[in-house]
Amino acid sequence: MAAGQHLRERSTVELVKDLTHQAATLVKQEAELVKVELSENVELAKAEMTEKGKKAGVGVGAAAAAGIAGLLALGAFTAFLIIVLDEVMPTWAAALCVTALWVLVAVPLAFYARTKIQEVGTPVPEKTLESVKEDVAWLKDQTS
Repeated sequence: MAAGQHLRERSTVELVKDLTHQAATLVKQEAELVKVELSENVELAKAEMTEKGKKAGVGVGAAAAAGIAGLLALGAFTAFLIIVLDEVMPTWAAALCVTALWVLVAVPLAFYARTKIQEVGTPVPEKTLESVKEDVAWLKDQTS
């Protein structure tokens, strides 16, 4: 009640002046809040991309090591197959048969690998991007 009485004693000019000052303060505070939220979103994006990068790095390293070991084993197995087939056909024909076998194995694997890589999509921090879009939409709604 005392606050209401105090407001009634003030002139309209004073009240409008206070309202203008409070509105300006509110706009400044909202702008600061948007800055803080955008800064938090940038930090979230950095953290998300760092986490994805670490996981991808470990996976790529393991895949490279497995690939090297697999190539060594494949080379030895290829030589074994050629030696075995050399008993029943000329060496060049045995080598050609083994090469054709590996082509038949490699082509479907290449298509499977391409499909799996395409499923990953783009390396974009999707959660953060969605959050920024929501913030921009909210800000547009507040300013219109």
